[in-house]
Amino acid sequence: MGEIRALKIPGRSLLGRIAILAIIAAGGTFLFTTAGMSSAWHSSQQMPDLSTRKGLYEAGCQYCHGDDGRGVDLSTVGFDVPLPDLTDCSFATREPDADWFIVTHQGGPVRGFANNMPAFGEAFTDEQIRQVVGYLRTFCTDNRWPRGELNFPRAIITEKAYPEDEAVFTLGGNADDLRGRFLYEQRVGPTGQFEVAVPVGFRQNNGQGSWLGGVGDIEVGYKRVFAHSVNNGTIFSGGLSATLPSGNEDKELGKGTFVFEPFVSAGFALPRNSFAHVQIGFELPIDADKADRELFWRGVFGTTLTAGPWGRSFSPMVELLGVSEFEEEATVNLFDVLPQVQVTLNTRQHIMANVGVRLPVNRTEGRPTQIIFYLLWEWFDGGLFDGW
Repeated sequence: MGEIRALKIPGRSLLGRIAILAIIAAGGTFLFTTAGMSSAWHSSQQMPDLSTRKGLYEAGCQYCHGDDGRGVDLSTVGFDVPLPDLTDCSFATREPDADWFIVTHQGGPVRGFANNMPAFGEAFTDEQIRQVVGYLRTFCTDNRWPRGELNFPRAIITEKAYPEDEAVFTLGGNADDLRGRFLYEQRVGPTGQFEVAVPVGFRQNNGQGSWLGGVGDIEVGYKRVFAHSVNNGTIFSGGLSATLPSGNEDKELGKGTFVFEPFVSAGFALPRNSFAHVQIGFELPIDADKADRELFWRGVFGTTLTAGPWGRSFSPMVELLGVSEFEEEATVNLFDVLPQVQVTLNTRQHIMANVGVRLPVNRTEGRPTQIIFYLLWEWFDGGLFDGW
């Protein structure tokens, strides 16, 4: 890491080179003295101290992002791309340090953003960029917001602990029975999340060659984080969802009764970019004659790999699923295993897909193997067609 690698700009000091990057981003033209004094710091009589993370920020970032992180007026920088407010915790906490490092090192286009954000990989060492990222983190002063390091990849079935702004379409089944689910999630404040899910189903009509289909039981729910620590790599949350009897029982698309599902979820950061999810909960129907009471548990272990230092992410996972159905005469225990892999599809990495195979482990009669797929859109980070 040692020394700062020189840009191919002869006769410039490090400070001057950093300022040039900032000025290029602003679209302006400035002259430097041989001492490296730049009009980028026209309001200060003292050069930034590059031995501190604040000084590094002042040298490379302040011209556009302002001394308070709120962003300067666009008339000052000379371009029309809105500058983010780094003090807005709803924005500043979502991504992990690794993503901030990548964009600072390689510039905005590496993640599908505007090229007004320049690359500082040749002006700063990697360690200096990490210091800058650490300084950027100080602008959000509300510690209630969970950090993006705790936003582990989403499994197909298990509800993760981190609150999201996402839309997910899941499709699974076999040759005789297909089930889909549209899920919308929206964060509420620092730790809350509201969600609504609309399932759809299509199945063979008892071998008659025709298909039956329609909307299933609609679900609404709320989840809240009650503890998190980026230092320990842990996050814990709890939630409650309610299933409405909106599906057609005759078509096997609904249970015909309200069902409440309280649950707790946890996420854990593990060594070597690995992670784990755990979820435990109950399904409690209002009418026990129409649906069984259930205890379910779910566990996920996975890791994240990248194509090169800045490229596409792949997250292979194994999901273990268990349920105990409390019937009148006995308790039935069912176990499944669901290997899967999630992959980011676009440059910004806010569009993802996951495909897996759900395999019954016991009581396999009447429980066929299922192929399950989802398409995920983190809509807070951009539109469906942004960042490709």
